[in-house]
Amino acid sequence: MTETDRGPQILAGSELDAMDAWWRAANYLSVGQIYLLSNPLVTEPLRPEHIKPRLLGHWGTTPGLNMIYVHLNRVIRNQDLNAIYVCGPGHGGPGIVANAYLEGTYSELYPHITPDAAGLGRLFKQFSFPGGIPSHNAPETPGSISEGGELGYSLVHAYGAAFDNPDLIVACVIGDGESETGPLAGSWHSNKFLDPARDGAVLPILHLNGYKIANPTVPARIPHAELESLLRGYGYAVHTVEGDDPKLVHQQLAGTLDTVIKEIREIQRRARSLGDVSRPAWPAIIFKTPKGWTGPKVVDGLPVEGTWRAHQVPLDAARTNPEHLAQRSSTTTRWRFRRRGEARPRPPGYSAPGSAM
Repeated sequence: MTETDRGPQILAGSELDAMDAWWRAANYLSVGQIYLLSNPLVTEPLRPEHIKPRLLGHWGTTPGLNMIYVHLNRVIRNQDLNAIYVCGPGHGGPGIVANAYLEGTYSELYPHITPDAAGLGRLFKQFSFPGGIPSHNAPETPGSISEGGELGYSLVHAYGAAFDNPDLIVACVIGDGESETGPLAGSWHSNKFLDPARDGAVLPILHLNGYKIANPTVPARIPHAELESLLRGYGYAVHTVEGDDPKLVHQQLAGTLDTVIKEIREIQRRARSLGDVSRPAWPAIIFKTPKGWTGPKVVDGLPVEGTWRAHQVPLDAARTNPEHLAQRSSTTTRWRFRRRGEARPRPPGYSAPGSAM
């Protein structure tokens, strides 16, 4: 996957840098939850005892979820939206926990998870660990209304949240593996029941990273034009964001979200001010990025990034295999952040007030 069309530059340099810093910090926090038992800021070289004895979690979907999260926060703040994020690939739980921690929401609800190195250590250790929190978006995750481990129910949950809630926009991220399930396939038709005059809006975002736990996904293997035609047949106006260069994808996603929010507002204006009773084509986004984006590209001579091997835990022998540990240290150091002595970076302007997911 490559990106050749730069397109319009929606984000100014400082805004782009701040959003990218947030995204990289969220990726770091996600990896730390999966791997690290101690040494949360990697202030000393990683050793086997710093790695959890049993590695559980899902990395593959997480970088995409993290990028969508910070971009939704941008439009929430810029346009004063009332919005929530429903995460269909709920097995990407470390990403949602990471963003809630970056926002400060997590520490508000769990005061012992403090915004310093000690709190970060507790955040990492508790993940998928005895006496801690599950690896999915469980009820313990701030704001969670869809656990996501039993795939297929995110979109119907999103529509349920929007019905009779006229000011709400529900951004619903749907995994491409999840999209193959019967419940999800049927849920696309919920748009037929959404009244723009008295209901809120649902923005489906199909996260097309190509693979599920052990094999490719069907939506990623059919021609892209056929996939767009399928969603148009369901009654959606389709927008596509695609690439593997983070800076370019940031620009694409920012512009696309600005566009679809305008489309939603125009649909609602026509229904509420002009009495337009025709059924609209609500916008939907196909978000195509590599599975395990920015993670290890090759492990033990086999490709990982952009394949099914990135689904759960790449470098799963980091505690016992020196080569895995060295590779884990290299990629973790690339994401590592420090900001004025805090464990939690706070790039200005990208915490959405009062929101977690």
